[in-house]
Amino acid sequence: MASTNNNPPLIHQAIALYGGTFDPIHYGHLRPVEALSGLIGLKEVIWLPNNIPPHRPQPEASSQQRLAMVRLALQPFSAFKVDTRELEKPTPSYTIETLKAFRQEIGEKQPLAFIIGQDSLLSIDTWHKWEELLDVCHLLVCARPGYQTTFTSPQMQTWLEQHQTKQQADIHCLPAGKIFLADTPLYNISATDIRARHKAGLDCHDLLPESVENYIKQHQLYR
Repeated sequence: MASTNNNPPLIHQAIALYGGTFDPIHYGHLRPVEALSGLIGLKEVIWLPNNIPPHRPQPEASSQQRLAMVRLALQPFSAFKVDTRELEKPTPSYTIETLKAFRQEIGEKQPLAFIIGQDSLLSIDTWHKWEELLDVCHLLVCARPGYQTTFTSPQMQTWLEQHQTKQQADIHCLPAGKIFLADTPLYNISATDIRARHKAGLDCHDLLPESVENYIKQHQLYR
């Protein structure tokens, strides 16, 4: 009996990458990505802690401390992996270069996505070689509290509309080229606030996993 499903067949389940300083990793990172992974049906999410982020202040915790916290936070999630290539680079990590390296490793047909927040999408034209991103991957955009949902630049808004899809299947059927705006839960949590709370001696168990909170206290971070 022929299938009545009009969606194109899945070629491969998409793999997604998610980068950040994770200083420290918290529920504002974990819960939207967990929701996004379930919504899209991602094969796996590879977390990429940065060593020298080019667009923001340098982290307070060391590379190895941030890596340890990420590994602790991801333990309950079988589909979440850690890749340390950006931590091992002595120079700034540019997203496009990391994505191209992954693309070479996984081949041209495997769907590859990069997860960003709404704030990053709206400033993406400031990224190094941003015009090449959709040649290499899809963009999966998580909602962020307090950020508008459209570009102020007509040219950038046109770029978004040309590439936007509302079909999750497109992320799996095509290797790259689409932008999916995900209706993920909003968590108004920031690493800056967590560091400030620790400096003030306040508890943060409601903002990040207990394993990470215990690590911060054990190593006397953010004091």
